[in-house]
Amino acid sequence: MKVLVTGGMGYIGSLTCIEMIAAGIEPIIIDNLSNSKLAVLDRIEKLTQTRPALYQGDVRDQALLDDIFKEQEISSVIHFAGSKAVGESVQKPLEYYDNNVNGSLVLVRAMRNAGVKSLVFSSSATVYGDPQIVPITENSPTGATTNPYGRSKYMVEQCLADLLVAEPDWSITLLRYFNPVGAHPSGTMGEDPQGIPNNLMPFIAQVAVGRRESLSVFGNDYDTPDGTGVRDYIHVLDLAQGHIAALNAVGKKAGLHIYNLGTGKGSSVLEMVNAFATASARPIPYLICPRRAGDIAQCWASTEKAEKELGWKANRTLMEMTADTWRWQSTNPHGYPDSQ
Repeated sequence: MKVLVTGGMGYIGSLTCIEMIAAGIEPIIIDNLSNSKLAVLDRIEKLTQTRPALYQGDVRDQALLDDIFKEQEISSVIHFAGSKAVGESVQKPLEYYDNNVNGSLVLVRAMRNAGVKSLVFSSSATVYGDPQIVPITENSPTGATTNPYGRSKYMVEQCLADLLVAEPDWSITLLRYFNPVGAHPSGTMGEDPQGIPNNLMPFIAQVAVGRRESLSVFGNDYDTPDGTGVRDYIHVLDLAQGHIAALNAVGKKAGLHIYNLGTGKGSSVLEMVNAFATASARPIPYLICPRRAGDIAQCWASTEKAEKELGWKANRTLMEMTADTWRWQSTNPHGYPDSQ
């Protein structure tokens, strides 16, 4: 089975390709390398003895997508490509709507032209906004998003739901991620943000390895046990395996399928700092800063639906998440090399 993976060179996409190959699925990658490097392809090949086909280009390039569908016998699409930083989205809303919303519409049009009607969409827990009740279930209210990134994911979800009303033979799966962290246990593949990291774990890792002086903790006055934000951190390989479970369970089943992908447990920023200090045996200096626009106090997932319908559950521990991240960062202190 060939599956088109948009953004397949990125952090989550590349590690999902590793798991897909192990499961006997052939990933066909399209990526514009805006937040990834060509060296990722070598690492995939080294770990799997398989080098996926890579089309270097933008998901908004419909002519390129049309060519890919003509050249490859694609049966499904996993759509990762998109911009993902909450803070940056507040500063660059139009760019986020163009890349995330318009990019998804161009992709779906190309899929329809090719008669490929099985899509797994990389959505986000941000569609739930600031939850009134935790844990968050798939039936929790959506749409009261607090930043353009979350709104862009919510808009795509709405577009896909409307498409299904008009064309009910599609299989569309919305996977609402919580907070992916960790790396491949080999230490050869992990998160490599360009510039200053926008997410907590890579920033902590860069402080531990000496690339950054200290971590900025945005807010210690939330209504949480230690005052810092609480999130549901999930190991990226558990997340990757959730995509394969979705492809296998509902990828050929018409309809709209929605699942949370998380662990069902929340950890605070300071808990993550302390866990990483233990894993790396290094102190993590941090500074308390004002709250960041668009952030919320706490969110974690109810995972019962995914367990019941997909047969999937996140199994890796917080210690595995931090240890794998440290193995990756300490072995690759500057991330992937700029060239192959």
